[in-house]
Amino acid sequence: MPLLAKTLTLQNVVLDLAATSKKRVFEQAGLLFENNHGLESSAVYQALFDRERLGSTGLGFGIALPHGRVKGLTTPIAAFVRIPKPVPFDSPDGQLVNQFLILLVPESATQQHLDILAEIATRLSDEALRLKLNEVSDPKIVFNLLTTGLI
Repeated sequence: MPLLAKTLTLQNVVLDLAATSKKRVFEQAGLLFENNHGLESSAVYQALFDRERLGSTGLGFGIALPHGRVKGLTTPIAAFVRIPKPVPFDSPDGQLVNQFLILLVPESATQQHLDILAEIATRLSDEALRLKLNEVSDPKIVFNLLTTGLI
């Protein structure tokens, strides 16, 4: 089973999230993880923001992979968020970003964290998948695309 299938749930797929900046995406992600997983929204926001200060997690092609370590988390969890209007994200290709695959890992995460990030980056390098993720309006289909890789 792909690692992403173990970390992403359907309830964490949010399409057309109202966010107009990188900061707002991180704030909304914090609320999502707070509501769905009981994490403190400010801790999620801070973890994502702290990691982003080290360098952009923008992958290019309108996609970013924000991630961070969260104290008290015992297993990795992920969310996929799409916003209607792309925002600046300092991506390597200079493109604005409207799709975010957000990964939170335990504070002590090591190789598993890197394996999940590598899997996600590999999966999102598929142009056909990226296009589908951008046009599909049903969260269930987006979830299946991300967790199975089948288009």
